[in-house]
Amino acid sequence: MRVVIVTESFPPDVNGVAHCALQTARHLVDRGHAPIVVAPAPAPGNKAAASLAPCPVVHVPSLPLPGYPQVRVALPSRRLAAALIQHQPDIVHLASPFVLGVRGMAAAARLGIPAVAVYQTDLAGYARTYMGAGEAAAWRRIRSVHSAADLTLVPSSASMRDLETHGVPRLKLWARGVDTARFRPELRDEALRRELAPNGELIVGYVGRLAPEKHIDLLSGVCGLPGVKVVIVGDGPSQPALAEALPGAVFLGRRGGGDLARIFASFDVFAHTGPFETFCQTVQEAMASGVPVVAPAAGGPLDLVDHGRTGLLVPPRDADAVRDAVRALAADPALRAVYGSAARATVEGRTWAAIGDQLITHYEAVLKARRPAVAV
Repeated sequence: MRVVIVTESFPPDVNGVAHCALQTARHLVDRGHAPIVVAPAPAPGNKAAASLAPCPVVHVPSLPLPGYPQVRVALPSRRLAAALIQHQPDIVHLASPFVLGVRGMAAAARLGIPAVAVYQTDLAGYARTYMGAGEAAAWRRIRSVHSAADLTLVPSSASMRDLETHGVPRLKLWARGVDTARFRPELRDEALRRELAPNGELIVGYVGRLAPEKHIDLLSGVCGLPGVKVVIVGDGPSQPALAEALPGAVFLGRRGGGDLARIFASFDVFAHTGPFETFCQTVQEAMASGVPVVAPAAGGPLDLVDHGRTGLLVPPRDADAVRDAVRALAADPALRAVYGSAARATVEGRTWAAIGDQLITHYEAVLKARRPAVAV
């Protein structure tokens, strides 16, 4: 099968869309298929991790998003259509389509190529966060783009409900995999823990972008708990404000590879605060690391965290609830151990290989539906 993956983000970017697109390309190659990737060009000079690509990558000219330079936005270019024409794909995979993906959808339609769209970003929630309005317009664009696809794959039951409510047709659930060999409890590092919490504090970790929609300032109350050290992994535009809002927190910046896995396993509690997650891969990575999770009862975490078994779900945007949940786990080491063990067991079967095979099955169903009926 020949596939063109049109993605709004790809390594060296570090985010859920980029990671999922990379894992998809890898799995297709592993299964003997022939993918190529079309993605916004990284910032000049930022070629780190480009060698990770398992297949050819076509870079479309891009510019940094104003106020958020870590995000690159694709400019109009003939390279996308040329890539489709040259590769002659059986199917086009649109990863979180919004700018480049919209052009990919239009090009696929002109060329008569089936398209599968993957819903990954709560753009309506982002519009509400960054502009205080525009949610209705965001949903109109989402509905327009995804309604044109042969199939839209959604990562969670909450996303499914949102898209159904807003009139998006032809939906199927497709979750995300997690690398359980990379993220595992055995990587817990006591030397690292002493470095992060020299007084033996309980370590509460957050991993992800430091941006307004993540509401990381909700950890301010956790910073005030006695015997607790908050550790923040990631970068983004909110870092200066968070350094003031989270007194005593340790900021490690962006980490990856084995270093990130070691950090995850060295947490005592993982806390996620963003209410707009369509899935929330870092929650899965914490669970694979055997770490209990505190997360909002909204979006993707509703499917991932089994409240009272693998972690605690709290009302969204409630700093007191986050603090109280962490306090309860801090006071009960045995409960943390039980939750962490159950979390690891829950995700052990969610490999990227299993998830990738599900994706190929979805591709095959779309291609079968597109084939003309054979007269008997």
